[in-house]
Order: sequence, then structure tokens, then C-alpha cells
Amino acid sequence: MTSTTTIVLVHGAFADASSWHPVIERLLAGGHHVVAPPVAGRSLSADAAYIKSFVEQIDGPVLLAGHSYGGAVITVAGVAENVAGLVYVSGYALEEGESLGQLQGGFPDSALAAHLVYRPYPTDSGEPGTDVSVDPAAFPEIFAAGLDPRTARALAVSQRPLSAVAFSEPATVAAWKTKPGWGIVSTADHTINPEVERFGYQRAALRRIVEVDAPHLVMHTHPDEVAGVITGALDDLA
Repeated sequence: MTSTTTIVLVHGAFADASSWHPVIERLLAGGHHVVAPPVAGRSLSADAAYIKSFVEQIDGPVLLAGHSYGGAVITVAGVAENVAGLVYVSGYALEEGESLGQLQGGFPDSALAAHLVYRPYPTDSGEPGTDVSVDPAAFPEIFAAGLDPRTARALAVSQRPLSAVAFSEPATVAAWKTKPGWGIVSTADHTINPEVERFGYQRAALRRIVEVDAPHLVMHTHPDEVAGVITGALDDLA
């Protein structure tokens, strides 16, 4: 399956597809088919519907990998028929009917909770929505720990917000119930409590759970390990 499977990398909140850049370089160097589509961050249902549609237009099997909020997205989008497996990277593995807020609510808050910024944005309904982002002053330490300070500062001012509705919207399905999965826990994560990652992965009975002494953006600080888990999943599926 390694030569024919497309790896679809789904980014999380407060970031964009470029957050996968170091891993993309390694996967492409290994001869893999890779795409990293954008996630709008407007709602879990809309984001998952978009990724599912994107995946269904790919000819052949797909391995979905989701970072952070992207884990919630692949949990729902992963029911697409051609999805062969799921890889969670510092991500949320939601249960059917569970929201991000509910899963996080069972554990102590991470450092992120005290450094969120809320801003209104216009919607088609006429009622304003609420965008959530990370205070740029705190972003380097909380979200981009371990990165070069210049890179962290640039990411802080170019972050992509997530609509507040995405935190309370329940997952309509849980693809891990029917698709095999693999997971990476970032044990030094200050954005998501590592226990949230660990609990979700164990509940989903993922085939392999790897713990890395890494911050939230493990794809930047430990790209070899992340690429290795993804290619290892391909090998398992072969």
C-alpha cells in the first residue's frame, strides 16, 4: 500500500498546512504521495465535510493524519470509504457525540486556556461568530515552544483562528471505530494536556501509541519521528 496510498495531512487550529512542512519534505523524499489541504476552522462539521469531500476525490486509498484540532477533523472525515487509516499527531480522538470542550473538560487545563483571544467576525446569518486565537505574546512559549524564536514570532502573527463553535460541536461519528489508527503523544505539550491525547488514543484502542518528549508542534521539532510513525502506519496497512 505504500506506493499507492495518498497521505493527506490535516493541520490544526492556529496554524495552516505549512505547519506540516518538515514532515512533507521527508515524505516526499521517500517517494510518497502527499497532499496537505487547508482547513477553514469555521466548524467541526464544515471542516470535516470539506476534508471528507477532498479525500473522496482522490483515486485510491488514503491515510489521514491530523494534528491537534485536525485530529477531531479526521475523526469525522475518516469515515470516507477510501480512508485506510488514521494517524493522530498531538491530536483529539473524539468519541461519537463528544465535543472538544467535553473531552478537554475531563482534564486540567493546559497553559493555552489562559492565553486565548476572542474576536467577533461576520457570518451569513447576521449573528456574529467568535474567532479564537492565541495571544501573539504567549504564542512562542505555549504553541511554538522549541522552535527558533524568529520562526515562532512569525507564526504568531500569521496564525489561523478557529471559530468558537468548533469547541462545542459534537462529533457526529468516530472513524476510529471502523478504521485502524496510530497516535503520537507530545509529552511536553502546553497547548493540549498530554493526558487528553493519551486518553483519546487509549479509548480508541489505536494500534500504536508513541510518546515523544516534544512540544505541540512536534512536526517541527521531531519531524523524523512523525514521518516515521506515518510511514510505519503505511507498512502496517501493506
